[in-house]
Amino acid sequence: MISILKKILLAALILGTMAVGWLWHVNYNDGVNVSGTTDPVLATVDQAALIERGAYLARAGNCMTCHTARGGEAWSGGRPISTPFGTLFSSNLTPDPEAGIGQWNSAEFWRALHHGRSRDGRLLYPAFPYTHTTQIVRADSDALYAYLQSLKPISTAVPDHQLSWPYGTQAALAVWRALYFQPGTFQENSQQGKEWNRGAYLVRGLAHCSACHTPRDSLAGGDWQDFSGGLMPTQGWYAPSLQSPNEAGLADWPVEEIVRLLQTGYALNASTSGPMAEVVSQSTQHLGTEDLTAMAIYLKSLPQKEEAQSKTSANGRRSNSVTAGQKIYENRCATCHGSEGQGVPNAYPPLAGNRAVTLPHTENLLQLVLYGGFGASTAGHARPFGMPPFVLELTDPELAAVLSYIRKSWGNQASEVSILDVHTMRANSRSTLD
Repeated sequence: MISILKKILLAALILGTMAVGWLWHVNYNDGVNVSGTTDPVLATVDQAALIERGAYLARAGNCMTCHTARGGEAWSGGRPISTPFGTLFSSNLTPDPEAGIGQWNSAEFWRALHHGRSRDGRLLYPAFPYTHTTQIVRADSDALYAYLQSLKPISTAVPDHQLSWPYGTQAALAVWRALYFQPGTFQENSQQGKEWNRGAYLVRGLAHCSACHTPRDSLAGGDWQDFSGGLMPTQGWYAPSLQSPNEAGLADWPVEEIVRLLQTGYALNASTSGPMAEVVSQSTQHLGTEDLTAMAIYLKSLPQKEEAQSKTSANGRRSNSVTAGQKIYENRCATCHGSEGQGVPNAYPPLAGNRAVTLPHTENLLQLVLYGGFGASTAGHARPFGMPPFVLELTDPELAAVLSYIRKSWGNQASEVSILDVHTMRANSRSTLD
């Protein structure tokens, strides 16, 4: 019996050692030489052009938004990033030698983007989207590095992360990465044209669109080439599917309209809101038309998945909630959105036939009606019209009623919004603010 127990323990020890060795190999054996202190390639190029290129790429990646705390200096980090596992704080990316990345060389910066490892070799948290920036080619990484090194050094220290155990441990990160991350620089598809490949590079990599539009599991992992829509944890927003014609699929949109949406935030009776309005304001409106066209071509090519929509009852009867919602709509909403949900061009979006209204997920509607908001602020819409908040004006039953009415009127066919949905959104928003 003792002999058998020893054999079992020995086998377990061997398997455990092999597992640890495999985790070490897939996480730390990246082969990047970061020992050099000089960058001979960078020293031979036009520094002004390199920095300008890096600034453009930083805008394409919307990097400054996350790496700037509200009210703080640009690029000095410290912005809290709420996750299901605790709160992370973005890094200071200025060239300050202590608080920022002033002591980093370009190889260390490349390793962070491509392999998700810090200057000292630690594994980085995937709130920094190295799952996507791994696609970035070395030349673009070097341009980003040159731009960041050109910024004014800011000595603002970033708070320590506040994560529940064991999520803040390197061991947990190693397991997560083994499950969900594989480094790999973008490879062109020879079956596609130059524009498609450029769009794929931007969408999959630098712009990291699927960081929001990918469904995630309980460990916040996912298939990073899946654009079928995802709930943004702790934020209360739903990033609609880019592969569904019923949500935000763009396969039947003209390329010019997709470009206009990314450039201005408005197109084809559609408008951006919430996190996407921020992306347009801070990032895509600043991109060149060629790059936006390339992104549009790639987004149009995403395979579409037809999904069943909930339908109204065959007898056409309206529930008491929908009937009550009609009166609320007429008193509160019709002035801006029209008696037939037709909206006002260039001011208030139509609600009739609006895919954002009939999404199976109601989080976005609840966010907008409860807390209000503005569309993207762009060169063409410097002062966009806004949605007033009704969080103090309407009760949970009233909000559920008016949204149910909107989702079942003027040809819209979607499920009703429950009182529980409204209550949950209010409760989650309060917990986020606490």
